[in-house]
Amino acid sequence: MTTLQRAIESVNDKAFIPYIMAGDGGLENIKKQILFLQQNGATAIEVGIPFSDPVADGPVIQAAGIRALEAGANLRNILAELTAIKDEVTVPLVVMTYLNPIINFGIEAFAKAAQEANVKGLIVPDMPLEESDLMKPALAQKDIALVQLISLTSPQQRIDQLAEAAEGFIYAVTVNGITGTRKGFDSTLHNHLSQLKAASNIPVLAGFGISTRAHVEDMNQTVDGVIVGSAIVQAFHEGRESDIANLMKTAAHQ
Repeated sequence: MTTLQRAIESVNDKAFIPYIMAGDGGLENIKKQILFLQQNGATAIEVGIPFSDPVADGPVIQAAGIRALEAGANLRNILAELTAIKDEVTVPLVVMTYLNPIINFGIEAFAKAAQEANVKGLIVPDMPLEESDLMKPALAQKDIALVQLISLTSPQQRIDQLAEAAEGFIYAVTVNGITGTRKGFDSTLHNHLSQLKAASNIPVLAGFGISTRAHVEDMNQTVDGVIVGSAIVQAFHEGRESDIANLMKTAAHQ
C-alpha cells in the first residue's frame, strides 16, 4: 500500500484534498498556501504545475497557471521549493502536471526530484493508461502513487482496467468537460460513482466542479472524499482564506 492510500484511508470520515496552482502569486506563496491547508485539515494537497497548453483546466485554473508562469514558476523550481519546505509538511503532496514537462525534465530525474520533495502522488491527465509504463517503474521505487482519472463516459471494461492499475486513489471526474465551479451535476452521477466504488479496492475521490458545502456533502454520500480546485485557487487569489477554512471545516465535520 502506498503512503498516499494509507493517508486517505486513515482519516476518520471523508478525505478532503484541496488543489493549489503552485507559483500563483509567486513561488513564495507555495509554502504559505500548503501550510495553511495543512493547518486546516487537508488529507493531502494537490499541487498543480503551471503549463502553457493545459487540456483539463477551466478558466480559473488556466488564469492561475498563466499568472504562475509569468512569475517564473516551472516544474523544476516548484519541486525545489517543495524540497525546501518538506520538513514542515506532514500531509502527502500529489503533483498534477502534464506529460511534456516530465519528459523535458527526464523521467528518472523527475522521480528522484519528486521523492526528494516528499511527493507521494502524481496525476498526469494527458497520459493514457497504455503509456503509464513510461512512468510506473521509476515512481514505484520512490513510493509515488500514479493516480488514475476515470471519466463519466468510461465503459465498464475501461473502468475495470483503470481501477486495477490505480494507485493511491481513483480520481472520479464528475463532469464531461474541464474544471471549474458549477451549480449542479448530472442526475446519473451517483450511479456512476457507485459503479467506481464497486470496481475499486482503493479509495474513490470525486473532483471537477466541486466548490460548495452542498457539493461536498452530496459527493460524500457515495465516495470516500473530494478534491476541490477552482474554488480554492480563486479564494487564495482574492485573499479569502476564511472561505477556504470554512469549507474545509464543513468537510471535516460530516
